[in-house]
Amino acid sequence: MNRLARKIAWRYLFSKKSHSAINAISIVSVCGVAITTLALVCTLSVYNGFTELIGSLYSQIDPQIKITPLQGKTLDTDEEAIEQIAEWNEVKTFTPVIEENALCIYKDRQRPVLVKGVPDNYTELSHIQDIVTSGTFQLNDGRIDYVSLGIGVAGQLGVVANSPYPVELYAPNPSQSFNGRRIFVSSTFCANQAIYDDQLAIIPLSTAREMFSYTTEATAIELRLTPTTNENEFAKKLREHLGDAYRVATHIQQNDWYKWVQIEKWITFLILSFILMIATFNVIGALSMLIIDKKRDIDTLQNLGADDRLISKIFLVEGWLISAIGAGSGLILGVILCYLQQEYGILKLGSSEGVFITDAYPVKLELLDTLAVTAIVLILGFVTAWYPAKFLRKRLLTAKQNEQ
Repeated sequence: MNRLARKIAWRYLFSKKSHSAINAISIVSVCGVAITTLALVCTLSVYNGFTELIGSLYSQIDPQIKITPLQGKTLDTDEEAIEQIAEWNEVKTFTPVIEENALCIYKDRQRPVLVKGVPDNYTELSHIQDIVTSGTFQLNDGRIDYVSLGIGVAGQLGVVANSPYPVELYAPNPSQSFNGRRIFVSSTFCANQAIYDDQLAIIPLSTAREMFSYTTEATAIELRLTPTTNENEFAKKLREHLGDAYRVATHIQQNDWYKWVQIEKWITFLILSFILMIATFNVIGALSMLIIDKKRDIDTLQNLGADDRLISKIFLVEGWLISAIGAGSGLILGVILCYLQQEYGILKLGSSEGVFITDAYPVKLELLDTLAVTAIVLILGFVTAWYPAKFLRKRLLTAKQNEQ
C-alpha cells in the first residue's frame, strides 16, 4: 500500500494538471522551500566561518585549555590534583600564569595594563613569537627581566622595543601603597584584538609573583595538548578530574564573544525557520487545489477498492515530496555555494585593502548544521502535508456516512 501511494503521488507531482495554477503553486512551493533552505545553510556556514576566523586570531595567545578557580582569584599550583595534570600523556605544555592589573609608566606617560606573568616555557604554549612586530620576544637573558607590550599599549606610552629607558610597573600592595618594578621592553606584538593589543604586558612569572606577593599561587593554569588529542574530549576528562571547584575552558570558550555568536547564530536559525514555515504553507494550498483537481481520480480509486487511508496517504506523500525536493535542491545549492565561497572567495567584504582581516566572507560547512536544517525542513513539510491529507480523509468518511 505504501509503495502504491508513493507511485501515484510521484505521478501526480509531475503530471500535467487541468488547472495551470496548480502547477504554478507547486513550483512556487518547491522554490520557496529550496531558497529558504539555501539561506539557512549559507547563513549558518558564515557564522561558523567567522567563529573559526576569530578563534584562530585569539589562539595566537590563548591556550588550548585554561583552568581557573570558580571561587576566589587564585589556585595553588602545589595542589595534588593540579600537579597530576602535568604528568598526563595528553598534556604537552603545562604553564601556570598570573594575570593582574597594574599601572605602567614610561617617562611622562602612564596607563593601566593587564600584567601577565608567564614561565620560561611560554613560547611552547602560545604563538606569541609569530605576532611580534618589533624586537624579539624574551622574558630574560640570564641577567635582567624584560616585558613585551601590546602594540596599542606601546603606542599610547610612546615606547619602542629595546628602548634604553625602562618602563615602570606598579601593583597595589596590602602593606605598601604600591609595589613597583623597572623593566626594559624587549618586544611589541599585535594580535589584531583590542583585548590584547591595548591592555597586555607580558613579564616573567617570578617577577609577577614578587610584584603581587604570590608564592606558589597562580590565577590560571594554561595547557597545550599533543597534536592527536581531541580538545573537547580532554576538557570533559579534566572537568571530571578537577570537580566543581574549577572552570575548564577550551580556547573558544575562554572568550565571551563565542557565547554571543552562538546565541545570535541559533536566533537567526529560528527566524529563518519561521520564514521556512511560511514558505511551506504553500504546500497546503498546492495540495488543497490538487485534491479538488483529482476528484475524479479519487472516485475511480474508491471504485477500484482503495480505502480512505490509501487515498489520504497519496496526498500526504505528495506534500512530503514537494518539501523533500525543495529541501534537497536547497541543500545541494547551499553546499555548492559554500564550497565556491570557501575556495574562491566570490563574495567580498570590501574593496579597500588592509581594512579587514580577510577580504572575503569566511564560511565553514558543518554536518550538525546541515542535519538540523534537513530535519526542520522535513518536519515542517510533513506537518503542512498532514493537514490537507487529514481533511481529505475526514471528508471521505463523512461522504461515506451520508451514502449509508
